Amino acid sequence: MAIFKRKKTKEEESDQDKGWFKPEGELVVDVYETDKEVVVKSAIAGVTIDDFDIFIENDMLEIRGTREKPEEEEGARYLFKECYWGPFSRKVLLPREVDGSKTKAAIKDGILTIKIPKAKKDSRNKVSLAKNKKEQEELVEEEVF
Repeated sequence: MAIFKRKKTKEEESDQDKGWFKPEGELVVDVYETDKEVVVKSAIAGVTIDDFDIFIENDMLEIRGTREKPEEEEGARYLFKECYWGPFSRKVLLPREVDGSKTKAAIKDGILTIKIPKAKKDSRNKVSLAKNKKEQEELVEEEVF
């Protein structure tokens, strides 16, 4: 299920069509839970909401996008070049069952925050037994498999 979807760059589409895969940077994340939700935070400076996608499928959260390289200053001689520019991704196995359809995400001051509500489920369900002969016969005659 796509929660947020960005448009792929022409370079990404071209590489994917050719079956070529470039190395990706991996995001670092903090994951914690409250009584009502699972929260994922990641320092993801240098991107806007249009630069990445967030997906939740079953119990897996995926963040994928591209950090565009800024123009280099003409005549600059770098002493260190440690910043990663280009595609990045991260998959996170969620610790609880969640309701991905109600996920909310925001980016503020370079910090991505994703809040995923926990799925509501009863841990104990009472099973009712057929009380009369007719109900019992109908239940037994139904094809279950």
